[in-house]
Amino acid sequence: MVRVLVVHDAALLRSALVQLLRSVDGLEVTAMPSRGDDLDENDLPVDVCVVDGDCLDGVEDIGGAPFRSRCGVRLVVLGAPERPGVLRRAYDSGALGFVDLDAPSGVLVAAVHSVAKGERFLDQRLAVALLRASEMPLTARELTVVARAAQGASNAEIAVSLHLSRGTVRNYMASAVRKVGGRNRVDAIRIVQSAGWV
Repeated sequence: MVRVLVVHDAALLRSALVQLLRSVDGLEVTAMPSRGDDLDENDLPVDVCVVDGDCLDGVEDIGGAPFRSRCGVRLVVLGAPERPGVLRRAYDSGALGFVDLDAPSGVLVAAVHSVAKGERFLDQRLAVALLRASEMPLTARELTVVARAAQGASNAEIAVSLHLSRGTVRNYMASAVRKVGGRNRVDAIRIVQSAGWV
């Protein structure tokens, strides 16, 4: 029996994934929102966690213990090719399986079985996106500046929080705008967010 935990913020999609996986023989399925609410201690550990890629930031702590220590690295992440940043974070967090959100249900089932055996699984639709994810054009500092700007911080506020001068922050932002092909700060933030980098 393979024990599966489904993690998704949207209740309707979470319950649909649970029902889909419960219809497969040999799978015992539990569900929870990414924030860790309503988790019974008996639900863990599990063999495989099926996680929506956009929920990865919300699963740092499950039931009082770090996510990876409770679920190991046997993650199957649901993602979209147009959000390579999400796929990169999933890869960096140790995900073994990657399934396109538009994939047929059989692909998810195959991914769960492969990952339960400790094998990698990559949906063909995500292969190019995962390669693109390794080509993130921004440096870590540029990404941090854009992320703070996306939260509404001014250059002066970013400078104070990162212990930089305002000119340095302005230069990082200008470099980020140029590298992502944005027209201005707002456009660069939109491009970076839509790619899933922040």
